[in-house]
Amino acid sequence: MRIYLVVVDETREAEAALRFAARRAAKTGGAVQILALVPPTEFVQWGGVQATIEEEARQRAEALVTGAAGTLVEESGIRPVITVRQGDPVTVVRKMLDDNDDIAALVLGAAAVGPPGPLVAHFAGAEAGRLPCPIMVIPGSLDRETLDRLS
Repeated sequence: MRIYLVVVDETREAEAALRFAARRAAKTGGAVQILALVPPTEFVQWGGVQATIEEEARQRAEALVTGAAGTLVEESGIRPVITVRQGDPVTVVRKMLDDNDDIAALVLGAAAVGPPGPLVAHFAGAEAGRLPCPIMVIPGSLDRETLDRLS
């Protein structure tokens, strides 16, 4: 099955990427996998405090992904696979791509203004020629109607 891997966060461009991926999946008989990244925490001297910080970050990521999945099901009828991973974002995404041959495309959102985020810069830059699948960079400036037309 064709899987569109979408990395989501709390930005408008991630919402655009998810909408685009869901519409492409619906039109091609594919699926969507939503990935929320929990950044690695800096070392805290007291282990209990560090564990609490990590757990709060994971809960925020899970809430974000659950909300995005609910919207996806409502709008497209597609029930996504939800994944929450902690670690360096580039390393986590690359491992997911390497470990899953069914991923047909990596779908990332690009901010409407300013420089690209670290994932777009990395995967659309020096890494682009070595990816096991195409990358789709969805401009955050696109409105819903344009996204729907293009997808």
